[in-house]
Amino acid sequence: MTISIMSVAAPSSTRDSQRIYSIAELSREFAITPRTIRFYEDEGLIKPRRQGMTRLYSAGDRTRLGWILRGKRLGFALAEIRELLDLYQVDRTGVQQLRELLRRSRLHIADLEKKRRDLDAHISEFKEVESQVSTELRQRGIDPKSD
Repeated sequence: MTISIMSVAAPSSTRDSQRIYSIAELSREFAITPRTIRFYEDEGLIKPRRQGMTRLYSAGDRTRLGWILRGKRLGFALAEIRELLDLYQVDRTGVQQLRELLRRSRLHIADLEKKRRDLDAHISEFKEVESQVSTELRQRGIDPKSD
């Protein structure tokens, strides 16, 4: 079985795959506001059916919403999330999607590692300043731990 960004969700029965969700149900389940869900709809990331003014979300919409939120937590831009989700529509095997997810994940890892190195350098510099200032205060007879 190929695992793709869309198929990683827990397997569901046929009945579950036919289930329809309300915006309130999805809001509660994912701990987000209905406005957030409507935003993702406006962005074209999810496409619920409509019955009058009521939005009807499918199991696929629910899965996509879960992946949208995971992608946001990981730091992907909405455009990247859209591209990754759309790849599943092009290649139902999920191979293209997985390759692109791997490529983009590696780019994000490299970026985060660079930021961590930069932060470590800043922390080291501040520790050096802290040490120098503490030494100067002690030389002046002032306890650097006061204040």
